[in-house]
Amino acid sequence: MSEVLAPLTLATLPALKQPLDAGLFAGVITQPDGKHCAVVLLADKPTQRLVWKDAMAWAESVGGQLPTRPVAAMLFANAKDQFEEAWHWTPESFDGSYAWVQFFDGGYQYYGHKSYEGRARAVRLIQLDA
Repeated sequence: MSEVLAPLTLATLPALKQPLDAGLFAGVITQPDGKHCAVVLLADKPTQRLVWKDAMAWAESVGGQLPTRPVAAMLFANAKDQFEEAWHWTPESFDGSYAWVQFFDGGYQYYGHKSYEGRARAVRLIQLDA
């Protein structure tokens, strides 16, 4: 469970890959509504590969969510060393039976069948105060 944090602003964020809210600070992402959020990569990792639905449930169970495609791309850029060199699930569906994945070896994104077993990591987004 996350600790209660003082309001976060750009000026109060730690350096990349420094501790923040039970994980590592991985960067800032702007949501479609224009709000800026700090991205925290949680330390937990599943003990096995998971199908997409189970990966989504696992991320929720540790107090986070799977990283969206933009967040996953940022994680590759800012925290690649925190991931196994393999593909990891995102929460975004593609064509019903598929979901987007981020490859942490080459950096590209593609899609995999939701029944495939893949790796998962969870992030927490913390909205920044102005």
